[in-house]
Order: sequence, then structure tokens, then C-alpha cells
Amino acid sequence: MNQEDLIQQLKAGNEQAFRHLVENCQDMVYNTVLGIVQDMQEAEDVAQEVFMQVYRSIGTFRGEAKLSTWLYRISITKALDWQRKKKLRKGIHTVASWIGLGEPANEPVHFYHPGVELEQKEKSAIIFKAIQSLPENQRVCFLLLKTEGLSYEEVADILQISIKAVESLMHRARENLRKKLTSARY
Repeated sequence: MNQEDLIQQLKAGNEQAFRHLVENCQDMVYNTVLGIVQDMQEAEDVAQEVFMQVYRSIGTFRGEAKLSTWLYRISITKALDWQRKKKLRKGIHTVASWIGLGEPANEPVHFYHPGVELEQKEKSAIIFKAIQSLPENQRVCFLLLKTEGLSYEEVADILQISIKAVESLMHRARENLRKKLTSARY
């Protein structure tokens, strides 16, 4: 099924077309979200939210970009929104613990990603903790280029910025990661 037919069928509410989209794009969406939220269960939840958003808003898809680009944008937005809400909840929980209304929230940074070898988990956790500490735009750019394997042009389309801006973000991300990993004595 070509992209135009798929989009038309999705807009018409065809459940078979939606199932086809989910089956073909679920790994892409899940891996994109996982790269940002870094928790497998929460990545599954956010990925489901992504597909619910796609189902609800396919009628607004104008076709100015590829369907996959639109999916990446929704995935990134949902994952970053989830992350912001989680930080807010953690902050509220911490304040509540200060005034005696709850236990302190001491959530360690965990990173689990399919395909990461067991002996590499510790090193990967250090690297992904450093990636998580990058400014949001650098982190998203780095993850799309390095973990998703997208081209600079595709990332520029997804983030709706110029290729030069992608190059600049990537350069700054690398420099920041180098500093963080060097100071961590990795």
C-alpha cells in the first residue's frame, strides 16, 4: 500500500489501514520514545498515546511532509511532554516530602534498551545519563541522528529547522557529551 492510499484510508477511518500503520511503524515510534523516556514500560505507554493521537488527528495531516516525519514529530512531542510531566510530579512529590506529606522520591536513572548487551548496560547507562542531561533540542537531534539513524535532511524536516541548524545542534551535543563523559571519567 503506498503512502497516499494509506493516508486516504486512514482519513476515511479504515481500521485495517490503521492496523497496517501500527504494525509497520510501532518499532520506529517505540524506539524514538524509548530514546527519550528511557523506561521500557513508560515508552510502551507513550507509544500507545502516539498512535491514539495519530488516530484522532489524521484528518489534520496535510501531506506536506512524509507520514513517517509526522509520526516522528508526534512521538518526540509526546515523549518530551511525558518527561516534563514526570519531572513536575517528581518535584511535587519532593516538596510534599519536605513538608512531611510523603516519602522522598529517590528514583535512580535507569536505562534499558533492547539490543544493549548485558555487559554494556553499565556503560550505556552512563552514556544515556549524559545524553539525558543535554538541552532538549540537542538531545532530540542527537537521538534521531545516532539511535534512529536518520539523515540530517530527515532530522531537519522532523524538527522543522534548517540542515545547518541540525549540524550546529549535533556539534554542540557532541561537545557537551565529550565534556560530560570526560568529567565522569568514562
